[in-house]
Amino acid sequence: MKRAELLKDLRNVPDYPMAGVQFKDVTSWFMNPKDLHEIAESIYEYYKDKGITKVCGIESRGFVVGAILAEKLGAGFVPIRKPGKLPYEKVSIEYKKEYGFDRIEMHKDSICEDDVVLVHDDLLATGGTSSAACAMIEQFHPKKVMANFIIELTNFKSRERFPKDVDIYSLVEMDEMEGCD
Repeated sequence: MKRAELLKDLRNVPDYPMAGVQFKDVTSWFMNPKDLHEIAESIYEYYKDKGITKVCGIESRGFVVGAILAEKLGAGFVPIRKPGKLPYEKVSIEYKKEYGFDRIEMHKDSICEDDVVLVHDDLLATGGTSSAACAMIEQFHPKKVMANFIIELTNFKSRERFPKDVDIYSLVEMDEMEGCD
């Protein structure tokens, strides 16, 4: 992957969703077929031999590459959503975010003990949502849980929020202020 080439296409949105935040908008990559292909192919190459049976995409940007990865890996796709969006019986978990509390849900029959699970989201910043997703999935005692992000903002040191046995891989690691002019 050509990191510098990919970063030039990344849109930075200052003060979103609140003052002082430098939001890294990966939808600018999703709109570019070359970038989207590069992202999906690079992540697939990393995970192709790890026996993944389920990819859990976190709402909503985690659905885009998560679904592509599931198809490429021959795995099932499990959406992890905000409350009230899933039609069947579900499990949920509440977690603390940088600006309050939130909750995520998934169908209760999504994961079994034989699964090797990859949790995918676009961005790892403070780690609240994704570490909560891993904790919710671990309630089902799968063989293994891994977490993947397109971007990891390293200045937050959020890997510390995850259980030690969760393997984490980020395609692009950067400081939050990188790309801010």
